[in-house]
Amino acid sequence: MLKIQESHVQAILEHAYREHPLEACGIIAAGRDGSQHRLIQMDNAARSETFFQFDPRQQLRVWQEMEDREETPLAFYHSHTHSRAFPSREDIQHAWDPQVHYLLVSTATQSRGEVRSYRIINGRVSEEATRVLSDR
Repeated sequence: MLKIQESHVQAILEHAYREHPLEACGIIAAGRDGSQHRLIQMDNAARSETFFQFDPRQQLRVWQEMEDREETPLAFYHSHTHSRAFPSREDIQHAWDPQVHYLLVSTATQSRGEVRSYRIINGRVSEEATRVLSDR
């Protein structure tokens, strides 16, 4: 189960709508003890409506920063602009970390605002529950 702050869900949706029709992407980092979560909006270097790729220079900076702060990636997120929030074939192929949650949001008209979380392990996709935690 992915536990995520309400403000992070809102920020992810705002990021996705701001970037639409291009896919938006980012990371939720967690402290080693799992208690501190930080949202990191990333640049989609692919500049695509159907694919995302973290900007390599930004990714290197973010990974160094996470290491300095003793954080690990909790979740990778990105938006789908023309389909529902379900991992595409490319998403599955690029899902390299079995410990991470893969959070997808949809800005497509028929699925507007849909937010779903998955585990992707060895090419197998399993949807998981998402618990949105109040910021109060």
